[in-house]
Amino acid sequence: QVQLVESGGGLVQPGGSLKLSCATSGFVFSNYILRWYRQVPGKEREMVASIDTTGSRKMYADSAKGRFTISRDNAKNTVYLQMNSLKREDTAVYYCHADLGAVQGSHWGQGTQVTVSS
Repeated sequence: QVQLVESGGGLVQPGGSLKLSCATSGFVFSNYILRWYRQVPGKEREMVASIDTTGSRKMYADSAKGRFTISRDNAKNTVYLQMNSLKREDTAVYYCHADLGAVQGSHWGQGTQVTVSS
């Protein structure tokens, strides 16, 4: 059974930092690209960052460039999102995602709430 479990969200002041984690199980973690998305109520879910299987290639949304860093630990089957210089507009529910292809399908975690407020 494929599982993705996010953690690390919370309330932080503008300019602060948070590190999100997504612990996974049920698939060969090192074989797949992992992504972080976020969603604000009433808006579409948007991709924040992605990382390839080895961690050597990373892509970021324009809103995340220079502030967020995605990483992975293939030994721990975990993907991370380090978020620095947080802004109020970063407030959202953050989800990790793994697209395991046609056989195993697309999988999401339950999400973790990030609130940036003073």
